[in-house]
Amino acid sequence: MLIETDRDALLAPLLQAAGIVERRQTLPILANILLEARADSLRITATDLEVELKTQASARCDGEFKCTIPARKLLDICKALPEGAKIRLEIDGERAVLRSGRSRFTLSLLPAQDFPGIEPVASTQVLELAQPVLKRLIEKTQFAMAQQDVRYYLNGMLLEAADGMLRAVATDGHRLSLSEVPFDLGEPGAGFQIIVPRKAVMELGRLLGDGENTIKLELSGSHIRLHSDELIFTSKLIDGKYPEYRRVIPVPSDNEFTVDRESLRHALSRAAILSNEKYRGIRVSLSPGLIELQAHNPEQEEAEEKLEVEYQGEDLVIGFNVGYLLDVLNVLEEEIVVVDLKDSNSSALICGQGNLQSRYVVMPMRL
Repeated sequence: MLIETDRDALLAPLLQAAGIVERRQTLPILANILLEARADSLRITATDLEVELKTQASARCDGEFKCTIPARKLLDICKALPEGAKIRLEIDGERAVLRSGRSRFTLSLLPAQDFPGIEPVASTQVLELAQPVLKRLIEKTQFAMAQQDVRYYLNGMLLEAADGMLRAVATDGHRLSLSEVPFDLGEPGAGFQIIVPRKAVMELGRLLGDGENTIKLELSGSHIRLHSDELIFTSKLIDGKYPEYRRVIPVPSDNEFTVDRESLRHALSRAAILSNEKYRGIRVSLSPGLIELQAHNPEQEEAEEKLEVEYQGEDLVIGFNVGYLLDVLNVLEEEIVVVDLKDSNSSALICGQGNLQSRYVVMPMRL
């Protein structure tokens, strides 16, 4: 059994599949990818039992057959080969011999029939949208997802369709990100709420392109499946109830200030250098026309930054995790940022000026 292709055609789908393959596996076969040879293409499947990716590469095959091959080793070999190199992969029993120029590699195979797959139940809802729409929702919110939180439903992103909007929400209990776009489901009253696991969100953010190609989302009670031109991505969903996030979004008040985003981002980055490495706290002192940022650490080192702002309210002092503020400023695109601060004990509501489609909530901290 023979597969002939070239390095450039094989490398891109291998890079896509490699993100799914965990470095530490519960089953040896999960370190492999499934190759399904056809006359003029090679289908590549990777899974970790929670997430599955099917993609393909152009290739010439002498028949239809299946095998599994070590994912990382095959990827590393392709990376190390020169651009445009021709690849000849011969499958013989439990071994595969890869030849390219004067290079030769022998790899061990595992039985294709043992390769697990994810078979989602029948979809209850199907959506079609442009790739950049979903990619943008993910990019604007994913940083606020929890990592290994005991509240398992926070270790992912809420994807919701309601009130004529498609909305992504993420929170780790200390901050919240929300981004939404107008979206017509076509049926009055139709809507859904699903929690997509952290790994699936991160992989989708990496896999989705900026082209205007349409993608199809198939949703069921336990799975989400995405179809695009060249790949099929499937993930199990988190079974749980997402918190009532609307309750923690502050109602806009008159106590807000506007500031140049880049100036604030640079000032925070400089002050963060001398913040406590564990708690990352920073003191924000606000007075009419001026914001003062102060940071200190256990070594008695201090940093102070002052910026001009548009603010006419009362003097206010509040503490924040500087990393949380920087994460928000890094995803905002508007030149001017609006920060709503009700008082010293309330969460901050942050958005770009003139854009309420992406909003961010950061809880205060005691200093």
